[in-house]
Amino acid sequence: MLDRLSETDLAERYKNNCGTALRAYLRFLGQEQPEFRYPEEISNPEGYSEGAKKQITVNSYERDRQARNRAIEIHGLDCFVCAMNFESMYGEIGIGFIHVHHLIPLHTIDNLYQVNPEKDLVPVCPNCHAMLHRSNNPPTIEQLKDAMQKQKSI
Repeated sequence: MLDRLSETDLAERYKNNCGTALRAYLRFLGQEQPEFRYPEEISNPEGYSEGAKKQITVNSYERDRQARNRAIEIHGLDCFVCAMNFESMYGEIGIGFIHVHHLIPLHTIDNLYQVNPEKDLVPVCPNCHAMLHRSNNPPTIEQLKDAMQKQKSI
């Protein structure tokens, strides 16, 4: 393409007028009509690349481990949504494992506050926790339980 461009008088004719030169160049490119694809549209049947490092910035909200532990003492280690217990499911490796969910999302409070482990925190398994955080309008524990029961009855 560069060879063909050098055979034209575009550079000399438009050297002092960038806008006109750009329009002429775009018309020139239009003659070629190359197939254009975005990188994500190109499939690679040979394999998939992962692992590139990128830097991101996020807000992280502090959590109090003692509040988490107290919530587990109060509520136990069974998921509030699906009742899964990691020790029952996986044995020794699952002892004491559970996520703890804030019923009021911390990002909506956006400030330091006194958490009540009995009323504000509940144990949930990682899958249910992910579903509780899946949308901007998250379901309640009861809504997610109902959705699971509905699916089980199908």
